[in-house]
Amino acid sequence: MPHLRIETNVPKNKIPDDFVFKAIPLLAKSLGKPENYCVVSVIPDLPMTFGGTTDPCAIANIMSIGALGVEQNKKHAKVLFELVEKELECI
Repeated sequence: MPHLRIETNVPKNKIPDDFVFKAIPLLAKSLGKPENYCVVSVIPDLPMTFGGTTDPCAIANIMSIGALGVEQNKKHAKVLFELVEKELECI
């Protein structure tokens, strides 16, 4: 079961209610997996720093059987983090 786990210092009340619903089709399409097998979870409110600042930031882990590798991961990261940057206003 593909799983996208996003950890962020963004407060829960700043994460759009429909964020996970927007992320599912992007994850499924990027991995070439059915949407109904994909899971997206967001863990908000974490003490987190990126680049020496506590500005809004996020990190993600994708777990999947197949469809992962160095070149594929670059494609996945581009697609998924465009959504994270837009919706969560993160770097």
